[in-house]
Amino acid sequence: MTQIATVATQPIPGQKPGTSGLRKKTPVFMGRHYLENFVQSIFDVVGAAGKTFVLGGDGRYFNDRAAQVILRMAAANGAARVLVGQGAILSTPAASHLIRLNKTDGGIIMSASHNPGGPNEDFGVKFNMPNGGPAPEGVTEAMYKRTTEITEYKVLEAQDVDLSRVGRHRLGEMIVDVVDPVADYAALMETLFDFPAIRAMFAGGFRMRMDSMCAVTGPYAVEILENRLGAPKGTCVNAAPLPDFGGLHPDPNPTWAKALMDEMFGPSAPDFGAASDGDGDRNMVVGRGIYVSPSDSLAVLAANAHLAPGYAKGLKGVARSMPTSAAADRVADALGIGKYETPTGWKFFGNLLDAGRATICGEESFGTGSDHVREKDGLWAILLWLNILAVRRQSVAEILGEHWAKYGRNYYSRHDFEAIETAKADAMMAALRGSLAGLPGRQVEGMTIRTADDFAYTDPVDGSVSQKQGVRVLFEDGSRIVYRLSGTGTEGATLRVYLERYAPGPDGLDHDAQAALAPVIRAAHRIAAIAEHTGRSAPDVVT
Repeated sequence: MTQIATVATQPIPGQKPGTSGLRKKTPVFMGRHYLENFVQSIFDVVGAAGKTFVLGGDGRYFNDRAAQVILRMAAANGAARVLVGQGAILSTPAASHLIRLNKTDGGIIMSASHNPGGPNEDFGVKFNMPNGGPAPEGVTEAMYKRTTEITEYKVLEAQDVDLSRVGRHRLGEMIVDVVDPVADYAALMETLFDFPAIRAMFAGGFRMRMDSMCAVTGPYAVEILENRLGAPKGTCVNAAPLPDFGGLHPDPNPTWAKALMDEMFGPSAPDFGAASDGDGDRNMVVGRGIYVSPSDSLAVLAANAHLAPGYAKGLKGVARSMPTSAAADRVADALGIGKYETPTGWKFFGNLLDAGRATICGEESFGTGSDHVREKDGLWAILLWLNILAVRRQSVAEILGEHWAKYGRNYYSRHDFEAIETAKADAMMAALRGSLAGLPGRQVEGMTIRTADDFAYTDPVDGSVSQKQGVRVLFEDGSRIVYRLSGTGTEGATLRVYLERYAPGPDGLDHDAQAALAPVIRAAHRIAAIAEHTGRSAPDVVT
């Protein structure tokens, strides 16, 4: 016998979620009423009675327990059905696909993305809309407001649902369908890419290393790459999702995926290397002896997408986040298709995708995707690269070389200064914004500043306006610096500095990106007085 309990609670301040959801340290989420308050606020805003939702997460610590709480609360709030990944596992792009495939009323994803996991590390919860994309700002603001006034939540008093086996269960009056987390996603990939061509490439001796960083894409990578495409067993490493990600920081960049980088630049490097993050929506691509920046990856994928069956008819447009380099713009111009520069955040791409204005989108933080779902998708990007390699029969280095020769090269890097005291970071940005009017015409490191502004965006689909999306400094020679404070961490502030320098190809610049960008890097430090404000003279992470 089950019954619904209405539990008295009090508002918990400071629960303001972004479009990436609510992220806090795991002990905070495990604290009295904290998870329950936020989940009830979700249901109070979007409604649950008679609705169907998707539920899953990246397998980090507390994922399994949180799933049981969310299921009992969904049942208590009158939900009709929840589709949950086996073991409460679903990658973020797979969850987006299940929402769209089953035409559900949205979904709850348990993840803190690329942040570390464990008893004292990070946890997160976010809501995705019926289109499969992250909740827009208006919805997340309503959820936050509800957390400040909530006085009770509803939960079904019942035993745990067995999430270890696929099948149908009942939880009170609600149906719980435990589904294979990989099958539907893998089937979707088969419709988009030339699996026979990729399979033949592996059969011909092509070697790859896929590092899932002990995070959620491990089972997806093994099933698709090894089981369906015939990559040799052992191609996928760190493929078992672990609650603490095996002690790894599941962020696929040259700093945290150092083992992959070492192998790809070593004497016995395979042909292709790739890594994905905690919840499966980010990717890093590396060729033998050559690293592919996220900005270059987006541009190459856009230029070659027509080689994959799912994009054979061409692209409707290409969208990039503002801090991402302009390399993709040059491809869009050559193809005669739309190009869009948006604020950072996948919701902006979602509007363009839903409106049919863009097909492929990418952001600077290792996120790339297309209109197949409404999230960025790490494995999708890796598979599109494999499709291009199989058709063109060239190495990653050869493909990049030809691309730069045709379009020119946007030397690009991102420098992250992590866990800065928030007050110091805010003061630096305030001073920088206050200096913008006096920057044009100023010479720094031999370069003349052409314009400086705080990026604002008017959405061409819904007309919404987003202000203060990042400070841009543009130079006469096409070089560019962007400064942004990121909210994806859980401690302090992360200052991200994006650096770009364009050179028509073939060019005379040093082909090492950091060397080519050296004057831009020095200018970035001088203009913002980074060391004076933060005490930092060097970044924690360079990508």
